[in-house]
Amino acid sequence: MPRMGLDLQTILQAAAEIADEQGIEAVTLATLAKKLNVRSPSLYNHIEGLTGLRKKLAIHGMELLYNRLAEAAIGRSQDDAVHCVADAYIAFARKHPGLYELTLSASDPDDQNIQLAGKRIVDLTVQVLNGYGLENDEVIHAVRGIRSILHGFSSLEQKGGFGLPLDLDDSLHLLIDSFLAGIHKMKNGG
Repeated sequence: MPRMGLDLQTILQAAAEIADEQGIEAVTLATLAKKLNVRSPSLYNHIEGLTGLRKKLAIHGMELLYNRLAEAAIGRSQDDAVHCVADAYIAFARKHPGLYELTLSASDPDDQNIQLAGKRIVDLTVQVLNGYGLENDEVIHAVRGIRSILHGFSSLEQKGGFGLPLDLDDSLHLLIDSFLAGIHKMKNGG
């Protein structure tokens, strides 16, 4: 019998807090049960062990990321949309470092829910980049490019790789401007 007040959303929120504050390795059934003030067996009414929890948490993270990116893109096009989506992506990684890391490790090709959550993010990115009139493989190359830039930037920042005293947001915007210059050149046959 599920405990009153304990549901999957509450469990995922608590697990996300642990991941963001202490890292994904700290997300265990014992630490989660302690945070929720329940016994570990109570969690099994809502999740299928630690592996099931991490999958659901990864999907939850991808859904949150998708929502942030979609909000950033609404009403914007081309360069403005790309900059806003990039800012939203980096802001998500900064606010949710553990959850962000978990979303990247969720690549189970047999799990339809994980694949669908990831596909939604890719499809949104394709929509944003479609404003440039990219064709066929150009769109995929551009999606891979922006994803590599944003993930690389996020990873380096999280690991303390940017030690010089320059504004990180300025660096990000210059990097995105360089990417966009390449997109514009690609479309102009350059």
